[in-house]
Amino acid sequence: MQSFLPGDLGAKAFFDEHGWVLIETLDEQGVEQLRQWIDEISSWRDEDGHWLHYREMTDFGAKLCRTENFTPFHEPIRELLTTGVMLDSASLLMGEQAVLYKEKINYKLVGGAGYAPHQDAPAYPFIDSHISCMVAIDDADEVNGCLEVVSGCFGEVLPMNDVGCISEIVVAYEPVWAIGTGRTASPEQAQEVHAVLRSQLKAATSHSDRISILYGGSMNAANAAQLLAQTDIDGGLIGGAALKAADFLAIMAAGSTTAKSGLNF
Repeated sequence: MQSFLPGDLGAKAFFDEHGWVLIETLDEQGVEQLRQWIDEISSWRDEDGHWLHYREMTDFGAKLCRTENFTPFHEPIRELLTTGVMLDSASLLMGEQAVLYKEKINYKLVGGAGYAPHQDAPAYPFIDSHISCMVAIDDADEVNGCLEVVSGCFGEVLPMNDVGCISEIVVAYEPVWAIGTGRTASPEQAQEVHAVLRSQLKAATSHSDRISILYGGSMNAANAAQLLAQTDIDGGLIGGAALKAADFLAIMAAGSTTAKSGLNF
């Protein structure tokens, strides 16, 4: 994975394009020192100060999962997060002087729960822009629960569910007579059914605007633009056309030309 040294302007260009970047802010000695500081903070008793420990139920009982508001009580970590290379790197990416808005330690313990896909932006409604600076003190991979990021998806807030996580509900409609036949509904027919589905979702939940409704009846390069232009069609459930790169790219291009944002495929 590509990484950058602190102060490298290439990091800014990479961040602007992808929405994330890996900067080597700490050497091995710095990481080891940070581990020791984290161990100190995790051992603090709740009743001894105004830091905030949070716990979750695991297979082994309640375990510490998060600590917040600890920098006022730990000078070395406060200095690390508010001065020097960490702050300079955040300022470089923002294009202006950065300040620490919130600090948090996440603990990943055996038997604990994972983190559902979520976004930080909705948690900070009083600031115009922010950067989440994540510092790992342990190696992580796909086996033990690494961080996954999606490049390029940072221009808008994605739909969320009732607990603030990214909504995972998607409804897809495909006419029975279109399955495997190559036949497709007219844009008007598809819109008529999608409008009924939208109405039913509105009656069922106050969060219906967060649910995408996809059309899946043989959408292809030739009909995608007209189908995706319909008011209640939020994207396409692509079948055979996805096996041909040129056709699938044409469908994606058709979606990008509509006035709607956040189309799904």
